Amino acid sequence: MAAALTLARAYQHSFDTHPNITLSVAGGCLNALGDFVAQVAEGTIRGDDKSSANNKYDFTRTFRFFVFGATLSPFLGRWNGFLESRFPLHSFKGVTRRPNAAGGLVRPEAPPKVSFPALAKRVAADQLFMAPIGIVLFIGSMGMMEGRSRSQIKQKYRDLFGDALLANWKVWPLAQMVNFRYVPLPYRVPFNQCCGVLWTLYLSMLNSREDAMLDNQVAHDEKLLHDRDRREAMHPVHQGSQHAL
Repeated sequence: MAAALTLARAYQHSFDTHPNITLSVAGGCLNALGDFVAQVAEGTIRGDDKSSANNKYDFTRTFRFFVFGATLSPFLGRWNGFLESRFPLHSFKGVTRRPNAAGGLVRPEAPPKVSFPALAKRVAADQLFMAPIGIVLFIGSMGMMEGRSRSQIKQKYRDLFGDALLANWKVWPLAQMVNFRYVPLPYRVPFNQCCGVLWTLYLSMLNSREDAMLDNQVAHDEKLLHDRDRREAMHPVHQGSQHAL
């Protein structure tokens, strides 16, 4: 417990002094953790032998997830700040304040009630606007970091975007409602990333499955081209043997 409090104080101090760097490092590490869990889970599901090449850990893939999380997290921090100011959950409007000894007014002892319409607006804005953008950025950035062609990235969008967005809407509205309602602003992106370890597990496995399909398609196309070139190379020899007869 003491270690957790010390870590929380250190994070708060780092966030107060360097918010973007703090969010970037925390987001990158938690995203990388999600891919680590995904790769271990994939190997377990496949039942790969630890000594086999198929079960070899892909550090480059985890690094890609780190880069994505580190890049996106400061932007998400600004987005949370915008939602905080645009849809405030607490309002002192209409709340009677008692005078203090100096003749001024002090806030009531009990905090004002939470505005659930404002909370619903935060969640709706996040899920209808930011969620699709996040998935678009994930698919596109992963495709580019993997060295995919433009046509392959378009294929990834066609195959992954709809399924990922529907899965997002099944999971994240409730998580974001808890996040916006109870979690202080500096901790909202890390809270998202902690909850998102399982979400990253899903995205990682979804992206890995699509990569395998694309790689198989590329290998199939290359084999067809190789067979065609081989037939074309053999065709003149066949023609010459007929003329000789």
